[in-house]
Amino acid sequence: MSPRNIANVTVLLALAILPPLFYYTGSPFYLDIATRLVCLAIAAVSLNLILGYGGMISFGHAAFIGIGAYAVGIPAYHATYGDFDLIASYNGFFQIGLALVLSALFAFVTGIVCLRTKGVHFIMITMAFSQMAYYLFLSMETYGGDDGLVIDTRSEFPGIALSDPITLYAICFGVLLAALYFVHRLVNSRFGMVIRGAKGNEARLQAIGFDTYRYRLAAYVISGTLCGLAGALLGNFTTFISPEMMGWSRSGELMFMAILGGAGTLVGPVVGAILFIVLEAVLKPFSIYWHLPFGILLILSVAFVRGGLMRLFPARERRHG
Repeated sequence: MSPRNIANVTVLLALAILPPLFYYTGSPFYLDIATRLVCLAIAAVSLNLILGYGGMISFGHAAFIGIGAYAVGIPAYHATYGDFDLIASYNGFFQIGLALVLSALFAFVTGIVCLRTKGVHFIMITMAFSQMAYYLFLSMETYGGDDGLVIDTRSEFPGIALSDPITLYAICFGVLLAALYFVHRLVNSRFGMVIRGAKGNEARLQAIGFDTYRYRLAAYVISGTLCGLAGALLGNFTTFISPEMMGWSRSGELMFMAILGGAGTLVGPVVGAILFIVLEAVLKPFSIYWHLPFGILLILSVAFVRGGLMRLFPARERRHG
């Protein structure tokens, strides 16, 4: 087993064992931190699909988190007041399905426009669409506007109680494992080879007959849908959602996680999410300038650890002799 695979397994085993252990030893606070960490890690993994493997630098990915969260919160709001028979319950399958559909639709519509551009223009237009979604939800006074919306009851599934912290964490962690497996299979498929090839030399792929625009659009929609799922889980965890979840600074945090941990590596975004959450928990109580160390750390990583922290671990074993 290569050093990187050993590191991958170690990180995932730590996430599987340590949070429940803390909970059962009387420290539920650390389980809450780990649940938020896992939700953000899913979002970072989704961004890594287009950023690390596809070379599409999206500065608006947090919009999908907000869409997924509101897809849980808005039906729950109407279920509370019994406004519509269709959603007069906290049906988790309806809420999660709505999050996936709306995220995919938003990704498809915006991706059609965004992927007509490249470089800094792509960065700016993705941020512009994200801010449009931000101000849309900000203007919805019915759903709290800037004050946000409280979810009084989490999504309900037959035989599953999301009100139990361990159950909620187990589901979030299971989704993270499924997302990692899905991305691994996808990027190593023929579809993934085209996406990775387009990152390196799109013109050459087009010259041999590949419609790279459609491939990149499909990857963008898949990435946005997966990020919407992360938003639905995050909304269930926090039981409070607001437009602030989809601001451009949140998109920057997702980029930080993917780049610091290792864009283009499988578990790199998870490592980046761990570092972000841990540093936030340690530094935020002491200073309002707690973001400063993140910038310094990112600069040092880019300058001295090209490709992110996971690049420190070789993907293959070194053979001697």
